[in-house]
Amino acid sequence: MAREFSFRWIKLAAVGALMVLPAVPARAQVICGGHDYLVARLAEAFEEKRLGYGVAGQAAIFEVFVSASGTWTILMTDVKGQSCILAAGEGWEDTLATAVRQPGG
Repeated sequence: MAREFSFRWIKLAAVGALMVLPAVPARAQVICGGHDYLVARLAEAFEEKRLGYGVAGQAAIFEVFVSASGTWTILMTDVKGQSCILAAGEGWEDTLATAVRQPGG
């Protein structure tokens, strides 16, 4: 757990530094900004690409970004276009690429 927290702090601190925000432990701050800007920073700093997304009613879109090395980030974007990094970590494992829908279900 100490390693996970340490990596999360480093990741959020790097994104925060790129956004000219003070780097604070991940438990104390959620990083928010424009969607395109945050996605570009995740790609540049961590080589993360969008794995998938889901819609939460009409309130928000949640996206999962992952890298080949196993780092991951969950990004939430609200209806006003404001995006926030809600969680980040390492050790991502794909368990099911796509949910299979049954005919008629």
